[in-house]
Amino acid sequence: MPDTAVTPGAADASPAGRRVPLAALELLAAVDAHGSLSAAARALGLAQPSVSTGLRRLERQTGLTLVTRAASGTSLTPAGTALLARARDVLAASDALEREVAALRTARQGRVQVAASLSIAEYLVPGWLASRPAGSALVDLVVANSRDVVDAVLHGRADLGFVEGPDVAEGLDSRSVGDDELVVVVAPGHPWARRRRPVTAAELAAAPLAVREAGSGTRAVLERAIAAAGHPLSGSPAQLGSTSAVKNVVRGGGAAAVLSRLTVADEVARGDLVRVPVDGVDLSRTLRMVWARSRQPAPAARELAAHVVRATSPG
Repeated sequence: MPDTAVTPGAADASPAGRRVPLAALELLAAVDAHGSLSAAARALGLAQPSVSTGLRRLERQTGLTLVTRAASGTSLTPAGTALLARARDVLAASDALEREVAALRTARQGRVQVAASLSIAEYLVPGWLASRPAGSALVDLVVANSRDVVDAVLHGRADLGFVEGPDVAEGLDSRSVGDDELVVVVAPGHPWARRRRPVTAAELAAAPLAVREAGSGTRAVLERAIAAAGHPLSGSPAQLGSTSAVKNVVRGGGAAAVLSRLTVADEVARGDLVRVPVDGVDLSRTLRMVWARSRQPAPAARELAAHVVRATSPG
């Protein structure tokens, strides 16, 4: 019997023109999230009739009743819920495609998106960038705390990140780019500025402190070090969004601070702040470059990463 060529029919494949549009799936997801057509319309920046029309068109195209409308709001039918479960995968894949397109566009334009935590951005990144050869890719630098840097890298808003926190988030690869230590500093008039013996872990934990906000690498290292010494922070610390704000509070004389030695070196040298020795608390930390495990960095990002590694390698 001769071979017979089989051509897929309508039951085997859906022509591109009959595919459900992403916008319709976004409508369904918005109705599920907000519970009414009007709320979904507001969230999407659309007029309510447009949402209603889009849902009716989706129901006609799929041959399914997807939503039920009542005075109390709009909810998904079982069929709508089942379709939305698959639609979320489609929307996530579309978002990933958009990020990849953005990454390819960035690579073509020779730009690198970098996110760095505050201490690294202010005291190390400028030197790394200044020492690159002429003609290197342009760098767009965003300064944020370590938690937000990690989020930017994981979600494709940054090609490379530089963080100071004690841990590397799941989904990231990393490489050490240096070591740092946190130091305790006070104003010259603070009682600790005149003491002869080191501050203990218990004293540090109980003292009034000015510290960075939650999500800061400096804050995370401090909390872990104090907890490891057996004395969790209990001094009702003032939480501030920048190193400069912390130093300004310390200059007032009522609080101590634990900050990177990089960020207070000039003030200590001038005598504006006094470094206080500490006993029984390990305040060392590793500075890391991070990138997303799931994405191959663009050539410009790889070149910058290689330069930073050379600039920070011993010898």
